[in-house]
Amino acid sequence: MLAHFAHHLLTALPVPLLPFIRDEFALDYTQSGLIISAFSLSYGIGQLPSGWLTDRIGPRILITLGICGVALSGLLVGLSQTYILMIVFLVLMGLAGGGYHPAAPPLISASVDTKNQGRALGLHGSGGSASYFLVPLIGAAIATAWGWRGSFIGLAIPAFIFGAVFYVLLGRRSDMKKAEHRITSSLERTPPPQNHLRRLVSFIILSTFTQAVIFSTISFVPLFMVDYFGVGKETAAAFMALIFSCGLWASPLGGYLSDRLGRVPVMLVACFAAGPLIYLLNLVPYGLGMGALLIAIGIIMYTRMPISEAYIIGQTSKHHRSTILGIYYFTGMEGSGILTPVIGYLIDQFGFYTSFTIAGAAVVTITLACSIFLWGSRD
Repeated sequence: MLAHFAHHLLTALPVPLLPFIRDEFALDYTQSGLIISAFSLSYGIGQLPSGWLTDRIGPRILITLGICGVALSGLLVGLSQTYILMIVFLVLMGLAGGGYHPAAPPLISASVDTKNQGRALGLHGSGGSASYFLVPLIGAAIATAWGWRGSFIGLAIPAFIFGAVFYVLLGRRSDMKKAEHRITSSLERTPPPQNHLRRLVSFIILSTFTQAVIFSTISFVPLFMVDYFGVGKETAAAFMALIFSCGLWASPLGGYLSDRLGRVPVMLVACFAAGPLIYLLNLVPYGLGMGALLIAIGIIMYTRMPISEAYIIGQTSKHHRSTILGIYYFTGMEGSGILTPVIGYLIDQFGFYTSFTIAGAAVVTITLACSIFLWGSRD
C-alpha cells in the first residue's frame, strides 16, 4: 500500500494541474489532452517489457524502478521550461512507471489465500487511491504558492527517498523472497485454464475500454469545471479529489464483493453503470449534485481495478501472470492515451455535451457486446 502510494505521487499530478499548465502555455483542449496522452501512452508501453521482465527476474527491481524512476522523471518535469520539454519528460515518467503494476499484484496474490485475493488486491489499490485523493489537494496548494513546477519538484523528493528505502526493506524480508521465488520458479508453472481464452480476451477488452473512456473523460473535468461553471482552478483541482477518494474504500469493497459474488457479475454491473454516469455530467448542476456524481464515477472506476487483477491472475498460469497483466495495463493506458486527445478534439469541435454523450454511449455499447461472451460465467 505504501509503495503504491509513493508510485502515484507524481503520476496523479498532471490532471489536477492541467488548468495551471494550460494557462502558462496558452493551450487549447487538444493540446491539453496531449499532456495527459504523453504520459498515458508511454505508461502503457512501459507495461509490456516490465511484465515480461517481472516473470523472469522477479518484482523487486521493477517495483523500485516504478517508484524511483517516476520520481526522477517527475523532478525533470518540474524543471522543464517549455511545453515540448515537459512532454518529453512526461513520456520518460510513463516509461519508468510501467514497472510497478505488472510486478505488484502477482507478489500479493502469492502471499494470500485464493479466496481473499480480491480483498488483498483491493487493499493494495487503496494505497494508490490515497495518492490520487491527496495529491490534487496538496498539488493545488503548492501550485498556488509556488507554481505547478513546485508541485512536481516537491513531491518527487519524498517519493524517491521512499523508493530507495523500500528496495532495501524488500531485500531483507524472507517472506517476500519466498513469494518472489514462487512467482519466478519454473517448477510451479501451472497450465492455463482450458477454454477460457475467449472470456479472458472479452474481459480484458471490457475492463480496459471502460477504464480508458472514464479516465480520458475525467481528465477534462477540471477544465469543464473552470470553463463551464466558472469555478477557480484550485477548486476544480480539489473536486478531482472526490473521484479519487473513492478508491480508499471502493477498491477494497470491490475486491471483497468479487470474492463473494464472482468477478464477472460485479464487473458487468460496474461497466453498465459507467455509461449513464458519464452522460449525466451534462445534466447535473454544480454543487452537491456534481460532487455526488463524481463520487459515483469514482466508485465505478475503483471497483473495477481489483476485480480485473484478480480475474486475470485466476485465469492465467503463474509463469505468465505478469506478462498478461502487462498486456492488460498496456491496453488500458494506450486506450486512455489515444482517447484523451480525441475527446479533447471533440470538445473543441462540438462542446462538452456531445463529447460526454458519445463517451457514455460507447461504454454501454462495448459492455453489451462483451457481456455476450461473459454471460453465465462467475469467475
